[in-house]
Amino acid sequence: MSQLFSPVTFKSVTLRNRIVVSPMCQYCSEDGFANDWHLVHLGSRAVGGAGLIITEAAAISPEGRISPEDLGIWADEHVTNLRRITTFLEQHGAVPGIQLAHAGRKASHHRPWEGGGMIGPEEPRGWQTVGPSALAFSPNGFAPLALDEAGLEKVRSDFASAVRRALEAGFKVVEIHAAHGYLLHQFLSPLSNQRTDAYGGSFENRIRLLLEVVERVQTVWPADLPLFVRISATDWMEGGWNGDDSVALAAILKEKGIDLVDCSTGGNVPNAVIPVGPGYQTQFAERIRKETGMPTGAVGLITSAEQSEAILAEGKADVVILAREFLRDPYFPLHAAQQLGDEVSWPVQYERAKPRRH
Repeated sequence: MSQLFSPVTFKSVTLRNRIVVSPMCQYCSEDGFANDWHLVHLGSRAVGGAGLIITEAAAISPEGRISPEDLGIWADEHVTNLRRITTFLEQHGAVPGIQLAHAGRKASHHRPWEGGGMIGPEEPRGWQTVGPSALAFSPNGFAPLALDEAGLEKVRSDFASAVRRALEAGFKVVEIHAAHGYLLHQFLSPLSNQRTDAYGGSFENRIRLLLEVVERVQTVWPADLPLFVRISATDWMEGGWNGDDSVALAAILKEKGIDLVDCSTGGNVPNAVIPVGPGYQTQFAERIRKETGMPTGAVGLITSAEQSEAILAEGKADVVILAREFLRDPYFPLHAAQQLGDEVSWPVQYERAKPRRH
């Protein structure tokens, strides 16, 4: 059996393979509610054989949405529709996971296909954003309000409440989103955090809110269920968050009981020069894994069975996390198994179409 199709266990949860569906924003919710699009979008990847399926970023509060159409988990009423999805995913062999997020200063934006520009706080469907400091993301953006202690406590509390709802909805993995320039990443990076209090300045201060969120979440999330954190391992910008910072943070997260670091990059400043190419972020997953012993997920232009298998076989990561390739091919795992010579079960409804070996 290939590494890609070997099971992997995190606490009480075992994934049938090491292929993870990455969170991918769909921008099609109304008032945060999951709908039939989410069921079909995520459900097809379960039918397609993925081991773990992580929802798009689910906003922990209305002001934490990237767009007005983001998926949400800030209200108890959101649970029923989400449970319908987790039930389907598990029925088809996949572990359901959810990514919990607050967009911070990158909130209140139009959907990408509507231009993606920021919606001002006085405009219809817009709202006042918040962040660590009153620094806009882009020159033509609107500055967020710097969070005071009451605002920080709301963030901590909202994450904990969202985790309670995630548990009620049947999710088995929670991922805290601290990447891509969203709120927790904004606190981590000196490029977006210019505070002079206990949450700014030193490395220890800038990671404080993330650690507090982790600790608050752990008071709600069962100790036997996995808790992941997604980070941007570098800002790709001088003076920003970097690989050394990520290694240091991962070591602390490991001590705190985090089960895996999902290693992405970038997103915190609009003018970063990013050397995009096949597997361009895998180096960070490899380094963190080797230097800290923390299990990692590799993400970023991973597009083939052979590439995925090589990442795992060479010890660069524990799982591969795919996004765009799953948009192109919801059945990527079934096709990958055929290419690697692994025997995997197809849905009985599709068994007659399964390629046969000669």
